[in-house]
Amino acid sequence: MSERERAIQLLNTVPDNKIAYIIGYIQGLTVEEQDEPNTETLEAFAEVDEMKQAGAGEHFSGATKDLFSAILED
Repeated sequence: MSERERAIQLLNTVPDNKIAYIIGYIQGLTVEEQDEPNTETLEAFAEVDEMKQAGAGEHFSGATKDLFSAILED
């Protein structure tokens, strides 16, 4: 019996209420890893680099909870 046949045999024994876990796992295995960032990500990197060079933007130090509170106030 091949590994694929064994996997199918085991899959047939998985209860319906747990099959979603198997589907999610298999989908994760079939997605090709992307080594290159997409255009939107590259643009965001460039924007941050420009902000660093210009000294623009805001620096926050403190608890993450406080950061999110400040963001939500705006």
